[in-house]
Amino acid sequence: MKPIVLITGGSRGIGAATALLCARAGYDVAINYAHDAAAADAVAEQVRSLGVRALTVRADVSDEAQVLAMFERVDAELGPLSALVNNAGVVAAAARLDEMSLTRWQRVFGVNVIGSLLCARAAVMRMSRLHGGAGGVIVNVSSRVAQLGSPGIYVDYAASKGAIDSLTLGLARELIGEGIRVNGVRPGIIDTEIHASGGMADLVPGVAATLPIGRMGSADEVAQSIVWLMSAASSYCVGTLLDVGGGR
Repeated sequence: MKPIVLITGGSRGIGAATALLCARAGYDVAINYAHDAAAADAVAEQVRSLGVRALTVRADVSDEAQVLAMFERVDAELGPLSALVNNAGVVAAAARLDEMSLTRWQRVFGVNVIGSLLCARAAVMRMSRLHGGAGGVIVNVSSRVAQLGSPGIYVDYAASKGAIDSLTLGLARELIGEGIRVNGVRPGIIDTEIHASGGMADLVPGVAATLPIGRMGSADEVAQSIVWLMSAASSYCVGTLLDVGGGR
């Protein structure tokens, strides 16, 4: 039986690239998406073309009931979960803190932090040996801005990713004795659609040119790091936060 991975935010960008690499590594793949069913279906078709099963599951990860229903569908239609990639994330328009609203913060932290907590909890209930599971892996997608702060652009997003770093470190130590390895990746400036959500699409290439590596990264480059952290090749990595930032 093939291992099974659930990837949140799997319909585009880093999530979609990770889905394809997981398929090539022999995983059956559950692709979570929030809105764009067509994009999720397109990724699923590519996954199936690689000879493994794919399931698309619509759920807002900030909503507990939707998360619970999503995991139940994975149980019923694919089988016991082996891995979780907490990738779903949102940004809002670039702004200073004193221009931000509570509604904005609730959305950013709801998806980025509460969503990761809800999905991690559901995965632990299935994978932990304490609960009769066979073990597994969790990879959390953070960001280099967790350490850089993103002043004048989106300090709220940076703060939410700082929370993901703390979650990764704490959960890794909490769960390793129960057969679950938890690690994280911190992408830098990656060529995905998320920059448009923050109104930064036109500015990002110029910023990327100033990096030591001189360019943006690709979703596939981040996905390679995620899939490595899922693999036996990284078996001694526990609570590792791998920077994929081109020297940033």
